[in-house]
Amino acid sequence: MGDAVFERALDLFRRLPPSTVENDMVNALNLVPDLMEDLLSAVDQPLKVLTCPETSKPFIVCDYNRDGESYRSPWSNAYTPPMDDGITPPDELRKLEISANEVFNKYREVYYEAGSVSSCYFWEVDGGFACCVAINKSAAPKKHPIAEDADPKTALESEGSWMAIHVVEAAVDDKAATASYKLTTTVMLDLASKSSGMGNSSQISGNLTRTSEKSKGFSAPHDHIANIGEMVEQMEGRVRESLYEVYFGKTAEVISQARTPDRPDRGLTGNLMAEMMARNT
Repeated sequence: MGDAVFERALDLFRRLPPSTVENDMVNALNLVPDLMEDLLSAVDQPLKVLTCPETSKPFIVCDYNRDGESYRSPWSNAYTPPMDDGITPPDELRKLEISANEVFNKYREVYYEAGSVSSCYFWEVDGGFACCVAINKSAAPKKHPIAEDADPKTALESEGSWMAIHVVEAAVDDKAATASYKLTTTVMLDLASKSSGMGNSSQISGNLTRTSEKSKGFSAPHDHIANIGEMVEQMEGRVRESLYEVYFGKTAEVISQARTPDRPDRGLTGNLMAEMMARNT
């Protein structure tokens, strides 16, 4: 019974917008409190950002740097709020984690620019290691005039966010100097626009998960970062294309079919009007 309820809950969360997942999670846990740990670990939450007290650098908080109610900073390796016995990676993985954060911070600057934050977290697994590369890009509300001479009250106000969570499991064969990487990427997209003067609004919200696997050689531990970076870069390109096709392409198709006021014989609106007129005659 518990497994069936858990699967139905996951199926429900796949269909709910990421922008409401926190409230939806609270409501779900009120109904099935016994599934708290399972749901919190299986459902990706919107990424949030804290500031490291020791370095004053922003870092992403997620399930991969959480220990109880505290979160570990990748910059200082310390927890916020402070805790003495928090889980930290062993020395060798910590060195790899520091290098990965420096590399992906450069990657973030190139691809995401201002308003973005990246964080990398490493931990041990049997036969190798695992890591999470998280990137959060948020765009503050911004007004866009519909036309040069338009009333400012009718300007469109838009905002949005792109949250990417890349989780990599690496099975390392030191003798053969090869590693098998399994990448699972989840991207949560939320875009919204509204116009108070015109009284309308629109929102595109959803998430997409993709996986890939690859085996590559390495001559030094830091080669893992290059191998993982290549996979992440390729996957983000694939996901962007898929999101554009699924969300933006479909939205444009619906709008082009529905908004045909000048040609009642074309599009969905025209077809509906013609059918209604035919039934009334």
